[in-house]
This record gives sequence, structure tokens and C-alpha cells, in this order.
Amino acid sequence: MADSTSMDDCVPSIASIRDAAAHIKVTRTPVVTSKTMDERSGCTVFFKCELFQRTGSFKFRGASNAIRKLNDEERRNGVCTHSSGNHAQALALAAKLAGIKATIVMPENAPAVKRAAVESYGATIVTVPATQRDREEGAARVVRETGATMIPPYDHPDIISGQGTIALELFEQVDGSLDFLIVPVGGGGMLSGVSIAAKTLCPDVQIVAAEPKGADDAYRSITSGEYVPLVAANTIADGLRTSLGAITWPIIRDRVAHCITVSEEEIIAAMRLVWERMKLVIEPSAAVGVAVLLSAEFADLARETAGNLGRSPRVGVVLCGGNVSLDRLPWQN
Repeated sequence: MADSTSMDDCVPSIASIRDAAAHIKVTRTPVVTSKTMDERSGCTVFFKCELFQRTGSFKFRGASNAIRKLNDEERRNGVCTHSSGNHAQALALAAKLAGIKATIVMPENAPAVKRAAVESYGATIVTVPATQRDREEGAARVVRETGATMIPPYDHPDIISGQGTIALELFEQVDGSLDFLIVPVGGGGMLSGVSIAAKTLCPDVQIVAAEPKGADDAYRSITSGEYVPLVAANTIADGLRTSLGAITWPIIRDRVAHCITVSEEEIIAAMRLVWERMKLVIEPSAAVGVAVLLSAEFADLARETAGNLGRSPRVGVVLCGGNVSLDRLPWQN
């Protein structure tokens, strides 16, 4: 079941992540390297390319896992979610493949390319103002009126477990060892799942949350040790304009070693660099992780670790998606 869970069920684990990996049908995305990025960061870097996942982002993993856990009654009533785009696309396709109706509540500022993709998968779109409250209230209204099962974009164990399969693949692809793993964070579903798997497979890896300065609730929460909600977001990284969840926050609090924030200028520069030098079409949310890799704050961490190890640190970076409007590239504005 994807929505009604007991508290005991609300704690994803390495077992639930491995179960998801055994059952969901997703693309095993490649890991790529770049001499340019190694030279600029002073590290040996491995980029996990979730832009090549179905629907263009990691979100298809969690959505597929949540859909497969529905019971017969929930399948008949359909599913609902609220999302700025990537989870919307993922759930729309996962539902379509399972023969289930999907209703997606999207903010009015969602990128047109993501809205078009959701529509192409046959989902019904309900447009609301671009606030977290309006998104949640809009989804709750759909659930009341249709009986659909709510599948949230990040704060659910089935979603988190699905996203954790990224790390299972990554550590197999890099022979099981990383010193740092940089993961963008919005609501924290990917960061939570990846952290659970990564710290199980490689206990010494340092998890680094990557976040825009204009949506820095994870940074403020980790720094204070207490949950700090995101009141308003101002960032080009539309996939990261959400607050941490009740389930994701404790997982992140207990496993993430560092949270580094980057400016809009750094995000845009990193996105353009990846496009130009790595020939990978990433979206701004993915560029946040690259910007952190190239930041002065991470350089300090890397130098300290290199001194302790006597070698360049091995760093994983999750490129979480590649859904971007080609008509509105940020460096052209």
C-alpha cells in the first residue's frame, strides 16, 4: 500500500531498498568521468547520470516502487500527487504502465517542458499557485473528491526506498568505495534513500547535501540540529523548491555529514560547464551538485581528506535529472 502506513512502516531500510531494486523495472543509469572535472575539483569524480533514467530523472525509481505496492482497491481509484515536474512525470508514466489513472497537482510556475511530458503520459493536471501549502491542499482536495491514493513526491517510505536504489547501483559501478557522495536536496527523498544505502555499503563515506542558497532549509536544519521549514524559495533549481519531510529529515539529520549551499550564479555556471565539457544535458537541480563539487567550501573538505588519505578523494555526484526547456536556457537570459 502506498499511502496508509503504520509508524513502523515509515522507516525505510537497506532491506526495503534492496527489495525495491529487485522488483522495479528501471534503467541502470551509467556512471561517467571527466578529466576536466577531476582537474577543477582536485578529486577523482564519478557522476551518476540519472538524466538517462526513464522520464529524465531519478524520480521514476520511487514512483515505480510506490505504484507496485498499491493494493487492488487503490489501483481502481487511481493515484494523485503534487509536483513541480519530475515526480509528476515519473508518477504519470508509472501509472500509465500499470493501467492506473493519475491526477497531478502542479504549481503554476512549473516548466512547460515538464507539463507537456505529464500530459503526454495521459495524466490529468490540476494547476495551483506556486506555494507548498497550495500544492498540498490541492492534492488533498483531489483525494477527497476521487478517492485516489496520495503518492507524495518524497516523504514516503516507498518513494525513499525506490530512490535508494541509485546508491546500490553506484557503489557497484565504482567498486564499492567513495570518500564523498554529493546529492542535491529538496524534499529529501533521494538524499534519504541514497544515504541509507550508501552508509550501509560504505560506512566511512561522507554524505554531502547540495542545496541552493535560495532554498536552504536543509542547511539551516542541519546547522541548527532542528527542523526548519522552507517558507519561500527563490531558485532556478525548480526541483529543489520544497521543504524536508517528517520522514526524510531524521534520516538526513543522522547520516548527512555536510550541507553546502551555492548561489544562482554558481548553479548556472556549473550547468553550462557540464553541457559544454561533458556534453550532458542536465537541469539546474542537477547542476547544484556540480556547483557544490566546484565550490571553495568543498575544496577545503577535499584537501583535508586528501592530506589524511595521501591521495585524491573519490567523489560521487548524483546528476539527478535532465528535464530543461531548451527555449529558456538560464545563461541566455
